[in-house]
Amino acid sequence: MSTHNTPLTSGWTVTLDSGGGPPGLRGTPIPATVPGCCHADLLAAGLIADPYLGRNELEVAWVGRADWRYDTRLPEITGDWERVDLVFDGLDTVAQVSLDGHVLGATRNMHRSYRFDVTALEGAALSVRFTSAYDEAEAVRERLGARPNAYPEPFNYVRKMAASFGWDWGPTLVTAGIWRPVRLECWNTARLARVRPVVTVTGGRGRVEAHLDLERTTPGREVRASVTVGGHTATTAIISDRGTVAVEVPEVALWWPRGHGAQPLYTCRVLLTDAETGAELDVWERRIGFRTVELDQSPDAHGTAFTLRVNGAPIFARGVNWIPDDALPVRVTPERYRTRLEQAAAIGVNLVRVWGGGIYEDAAFYAACDELGLMVWQDFLFACAAYPEEQPLRGEVDAEARENVVRLMPHPSLVLWNGNNENLWGFRDWDWEDALAGESWGEGYYLGMLPRIVAELDPTRPYLPGSPWSGSWDRHPNDPAHGPSHFWEVWNRRDYTDYLNEVPRFAAEFGWQAPPAYATLTAALPAEDLSPDSAGMLHHQKAEDGNGKLRRGLAHHFTTSVTFDDWHYLTQVNQARAVATAVAHWRSHWPVCAGTVVWQLNDCWPVTSWAAVDGAGRPKPLYHELRRLYADRLLTLQTRGGVRVLAVDNQSADQWQGMAAVRRMRADGTVLAEEAVPFTAGPRSVAVLPLPEGLTAFGDVRAEFLVADADGLRDLVLGCADAAFGYPAPELDLAARPVPGGLDVVITAHSFVRDLLVQADRLSPDAVADTGLVTLLPGETRTIRITGVAAVDDERLRAAMFSVNAAQPTLEGVLRT
Repeated sequence: MSTHNTPLTSGWTVTLDSGGGPPGLRGTPIPATVPGCCHADLLAAGLIADPYLGRNELEVAWVGRADWRYDTRLPEITGDWERVDLVFDGLDTVAQVSLDGHVLGATRNMHRSYRFDVTALEGAALSVRFTSAYDEAEAVRERLGARPNAYPEPFNYVRKMAASFGWDWGPTLVTAGIWRPVRLECWNTARLARVRPVVTVTGGRGRVEAHLDLERTTPGREVRASVTVGGHTATTAIISDRGTVAVEVPEVALWWPRGHGAQPLYTCRVLLTDAETGAELDVWERRIGFRTVELDQSPDAHGTAFTLRVNGAPIFARGVNWIPDDALPVRVTPERYRTRLEQAAAIGVNLVRVWGGGIYEDAAFYAACDELGLMVWQDFLFACAAYPEEQPLRGEVDAEARENVVRLMPHPSLVLWNGNNENLWGFRDWDWEDALAGESWGEGYYLGMLPRIVAELDPTRPYLPGSPWSGSWDRHPNDPAHGPSHFWEVWNRRDYTDYLNEVPRFAAEFGWQAPPAYATLTAALPAEDLSPDSAGMLHHQKAEDGNGKLRRGLAHHFTTSVTFDDWHYLTQVNQARAVATAVAHWRSHWPVCAGTVVWQLNDCWPVTSWAAVDGAGRPKPLYHELRRLYADRLLTLQTRGGVRVLAVDNQSADQWQGMAAVRRMRADGTVLAEEAVPFTAGPRSVAVLPLPEGLTAFGDVRAEFLVADADGLRDLVLGCADAAFGYPAPELDLAARPVPGGLDVVITAHSFVRDLLVQADRLSPDAVADTGLVTLLPGETRTIRITGVAAVDDERLRAAMFSVNAAQPTLEGVLRT
């Protein structure tokens, strides 16, 4: 092979060039890891405290305001090479690259790669000097003028991960460094500068049309390009700097989203050879999949559809929003991507939206989605702000979009490009219009540049200008009847029952907050006397009036919690119930509503947030509730037109037929009315069955509930809010049985027990329960598997168990009142 790559991972140091910091640090080289960032290097050297602990984030704010320099020496290059390139896959963000004092170039975009010709400079001292992203952003703002922003930091003036500057779930850690791999590439004659595979399938026959851009040392020399897929090869000769090779693959197996079929992947290999000598010059290899994807936005009686169709089949999107999995993205390994995405797949998720305030993720993220059948909705990186369209940003946006569209398009999991997060909505509703009179603000990107780039480079995928977006300025951008909608007024100002007032075409963002797991809190806030308003808890609550919204949300349903433990448990219950209310209601209106994308799957640090999996990777009760909500089959009690109904929701490929047992009961276990309800729900369909009033009409609302059971599934509604309901004291028998790797906890209820939760991490930080909230009727038994703990006594086990019964007044207490 006439190419040779040398990763540059050793011998690096990082030096504080200017700015504050510990005495004596300026000018002193410290060991550096590349890929990496200055925060990670300072942590490794013991020079800063962990910003995730306590309020240390405030103590390290100086790091983002400083300038940093990374240094190493290039190794000696052996061999006879016509060209040697220094290649950076990612520089964060404003950098000047020099060899022996000779400036090779400057960069100002975290989301691009860079290549410099260093053929004549082997063995030279390599230096990369990073200017604070704050300085760059503030200078661009000064030059172009202020633009509105949902947050105080100037992230919209620099092409850097917006969430580095802080968000309502994340810390402010403005990083700098060589955040993706760097290497020397040696080559002769020609190389594959860009490979753009357009993958199509028609009538079971696949086609890969590889569009190739070449870089040459000698113009005009004939080379040959061969494309091999699934044992089939096509070859063409190329004399210019561009060429196209198309290979046909008969009888391909189709790639399907999770729950709709298999995920077969094919290796696509592009080989470049010298036409005269036959020498191999360069090779490009990726895994691809054959499938079609389209976005149905047809007008209908309900408004405008927003339905993803894969291989012609309409898909109900069971989705989650994804944020960077660490505030220092360099710490997210392929293994960590895989773990987090497997957590999503395990609960029935079939779509992951990569949110626009983060990054275009590493190839390992998309490869895992390909394998797991997780459709990817990819935002371009614009979020919650007005973005100038003048230079220097315009050219950067164009180059960034072109590079990342081509980089990601081989992945069959990628099904949708989205122009921005909430900026079109913000223009209309966030008092931007007057402030932006005569100024650019990003509309030209979302409605002009980006759709043109996608149409040119990746014509097989749909493009959406923004989320939310109703399709036209003639309608409100966040009109639930048209396109994807975001539902934040519910969390910000209302009770979660208000989700029941809308049937959106596609719910792209909605959610409810809760604190992380108890072990996550105690590790992040060591020695703190925990309370909702303690200093550390407030610092790890980034949402505006977040605790106030949690408190008001609880007040709609529960009495005031007395202890921190009750507050911690009940806020997690409220989060799970809020999301369940939305998903069950909207899902039951399929196909009018074609998807729910919960905000959010993951966290980037230990924080009170909307996540289902906290910053330490521990599932909250919401995570387990999503497993119920996103299962192929869902049984829920709902109200339609004032009538109580049973919604039998079947997203499987098989007909679901059975008998539901619907009972009205008292809290003491007495059955007041019951009926066997036959049902049939066809494949990918919902059956809505009215229930007789005699069965569903409550008498004593404080003591009665309605419960429906079918095929191991259950839903339950009380006659009134939990705060007024007469819960009996929980009566439980427990037995812990050792099993390989942990314990089986067998729980038998002798009373009605609502939303029982075993917080396994209270037994051991490494302990994990396989079940979240469980409701038991008198006489019922449930087994919960706990891994990561070998033995536990009854007292410790009971101390780790919570229920609404225990957190709220008992039946006797209500009656006395």
